[in-house]
Amino acid sequence: MSVLEQIQKDMYAAMKAGEKEKAGTLRTTLAKLKDKRIEKREDLSESEEIQVLRILVKQRKESVEMFEKGGREELASAEKAEIKILDSYLPQMMPEDEIRNIVKTVVEEVGATSMADMGKIMPEVMKRGKGLIDGKTAQQFVRELFG
Repeated sequence: MSVLEQIQKDMYAAMKAGEKEKAGTLRTTLAKLKDKRIEKREDLSESEEIQVLRILVKQRKESVEMFEKGGREELASAEKAEIKILDSYLPQMMPEDEIRNIVKTVVEEVGATSMADMGKIMPEVMKRGKGLIDGKTAQQFVRELFG
Protein backbone atom coordinates (compact mmCIF):
# COMPACT_ATOMS: atom_id res chain seq x y z
CA MET A 1 0.00 0.00 0.00
CA SER A 2 1.40 3.39 -1.00
CA VAL A 3 1.76 6.24 1.45
CA LEU A 4 -1.08 8.06 -0.33
CA GLU A 5 -3.41 5.05 0.01
CA GLN A 6 -2.49 4.64 3.69
CA ILE A 7 -3.16 8.32 4.39
CA GLN A 8 -6.51 8.09 2.59
CA LYS A 9 -7.51 5.01 4.61
CA ASP A 10 -6.41 6.64 7.89
CA MET A 11 -8.25 9.86 7.01
CA TYR A 12 -11.53 7.98 6.55
CA ALA A 13 -10.95 6.15 9.84
CA ALA A 14 -10.24 9.46 11.62
CA MET A 15 -13.39 10.99 10.13
CA LYS A 16 -15.51 8.07 11.33
CA ALA A 17 -13.91 8.24 14.78
CA GLY A 18 -14.59 11.98 15.01
CA GLU A 19 -10.89 12.93 15.21
CA LYS A 20 -11.27 16.32 13.55
CA GLU A 21 -7.64 17.47 13.88
CA LYS A 22 -6.18 14.25 12.48
CA ALA A 23 -8.74 14.10 9.66
CA GLY A 24 -8.01 17.74 8.75
CA THR A 25 -4.26 17.21 8.72
CA LEU A 26 -4.57 14.09 6.58
CA ARG A 27 -7.04 15.81 4.22
CA THR A 28 -4.56 18.65 3.65
CA THR A 29 -1.72 16.17 3.16
CA LEU A 30 -3.77 14.17 0.69
CA ALA A 31 -4.53 17.34 -1.26
CA LYS A 32 -0.80 18.18 -1.47
CA LEU A 33 0.03 14.65 -2.66
CA LYS A 34 -2.71 14.78 -5.29
CA ASP A 35 -1.57 18.24 -6.43
CA LYS A 36 1.95 16.92 -6.89
CA ARG A 37 0.62 13.90 -8.81
CA ILE A 38 -1.38 16.20 -11.12
CA GLU A 39 1.63 18.46 -11.60
CA LYS A 40 3.77 15.45 -12.55
CA ARG A 41 0.97 13.94 -14.69
CA GLU A 42 1.61 10.43 -13.35
CA ASP A 43 1.56 8.55 -10.06
CA LEU A 44 4.23 9.51 -7.55
CA SER A 45 6.91 7.06 -6.49
CA GLU A 46 7.13 6.27 -2.80
CA SER A 47 10.24 8.46 -2.45
CA GLU A 48 8.38 11.38 -4.09
CA GLU A 49 5.45 10.92 -1.70
CA ILE A 50 7.86 10.92 1.24
CA GLN A 51 9.56 14.04 -0.12
CA VAL A 52 6.18 15.85 -0.15
CA LEU A 53 5.59 14.76 3.47
CA ARG A 54 9.05 16.00 4.48
CA ILE A 55 8.32 19.39 2.93
CA LEU A 56 5.05 19.59 4.87
CA VAL A 57 6.84 18.68 8.13
CA LYS A 58 9.53 21.30 7.44
CA GLN A 59 6.85 23.95 6.84
CA ARG A 60 5.15 23.02 10.11
CA LYS A 61 8.46 23.26 12.02
CA GLU A 62 9.06 26.73 10.58
CA SER A 63 5.54 27.73 11.60
CA VAL A 64 6.12 26.45 15.15
CA GLU A 65 9.26 28.62 15.38
CA MET A 66 7.39 31.72 14.21
CA PHE A 67 4.38 31.10 16.47
CA GLU A 68 6.63 30.60 19.49
CA LYS A 69 8.52 33.82 18.73
CA GLY A 70 5.18 35.61 18.45
CA GLY A 71 3.94 34.17 21.74
CA ARG A 72 1.16 32.12 20.12
CA GLU A 73 1.57 28.85 22.01
CA GLU A 74 -1.88 27.51 21.08
CA LEU A 75 -1.05 27.78 17.36
CA ALA A 76 2.42 26.32 17.93
CA SER A 77 0.98 23.30 19.75
CA ALA A 78 -1.53 22.73 16.92
CA GLU A 79 1.35 22.69 14.42
CA LYS A 80 3.32 20.30 16.67
CA ALA A 81 0.33 17.94 16.71
CA GLU A 82 0.27 18.00 12.91
CA ILE A 83 4.01 17.25 12.80
CA LYS A 84 3.44 14.21 15.03
CA ILE A 85 0.72 12.92 12.68
CA LEU A 86 2.84 13.45 9.56
CA ASP A 87 5.94 11.91 11.18
CA SER A 88 4.07 8.63 11.58
CA TYR A 89 4.11 8.24 7.76
CA LEU A 90 7.81 9.02 7.35
CA PRO A 91 10.58 6.44 7.57
CA GLN A 92 12.61 6.64 10.77
CA MET A 93 15.48 9.10 10.38
CA MET A 94 19.04 7.94 10.85
CA PRO A 95 20.41 8.25 14.40
CA GLU A 96 22.73 11.21 15.05
CA ASP A 97 25.80 9.09 15.77
CA GLU A 98 25.48 7.42 12.34
CA ILE A 99 25.07 10.82 10.66
CA ARG A 100 28.18 12.08 12.49
CA ASN A 101 30.17 9.05 11.25
CA ILE A 102 29.05 9.56 7.65
CA VAL A 103 29.98 13.27 7.85
CA LYS A 104 33.46 12.43 9.18
CA THR A 105 34.01 9.79 6.50
CA VAL A 106 32.92 12.11 3.69
CA VAL A 107 35.07 14.97 5.03
CA GLU A 108 38.12 12.67 4.94
CA GLU A 109 37.29 11.26 1.50
CA VAL A 110 36.75 14.62 -0.24
CA GLY A 111 39.74 16.16 1.52
CA ALA A 112 37.70 18.98 3.03
CA THR A 113 39.69 21.45 5.10
CA SER A 114 37.21 24.23 5.95
CA MET A 115 33.60 25.40 5.84
CA ALA A 116 34.27 26.52 2.26
CA ASP A 117 34.11 22.83 1.29
CA MET A 118 30.49 22.49 2.49
CA GLY A 119 29.38 22.31 -1.17
CA LYS A 120 31.50 19.18 -1.68
CA ILE A 121 30.55 17.53 1.61
CA MET A 122 26.76 17.90 1.83
CA PRO A 123 25.69 16.35 -1.50
CA GLU A 124 27.75 13.24 -0.77
CA VAL A 125 26.46 12.99 2.83
CA MET A 126 22.85 13.27 1.66
CA LYS A 127 23.42 10.69 -1.11
CA ARG A 128 24.83 8.18 1.37
CA GLY A 129 21.96 8.82 3.77
CA LYS A 130 19.43 7.74 1.12
CA GLY A 131 16.86 10.29 2.34
CA LEU A 132 17.16 9.29 6.00
CA ILE A 133 19.46 12.14 7.03
CA ASP A 134 18.20 15.50 8.24
CA GLY A 135 20.18 18.12 6.30
CA LYS A 136 20.24 20.61 9.19
CA THR A 137 21.71 17.99 11.53
CA ALA A 138 24.39 17.05 9.00
CA GLN A 139 25.30 20.72 8.47
CA GLN A 140 25.57 21.17 12.22
CA PHE A 141 28.09 18.30 12.41
CA VAL A 142 30.14 19.82 9.56
CA ARG A 143 30.20 23.13 11.46
CA GLU A 144 31.35 21.29 14.61
CA LEU A 145 34.24 19.73 12.71
CA PHE A 146 35.43 23.04 11.22
CA GLY A 147 34.10 25.40 13.92
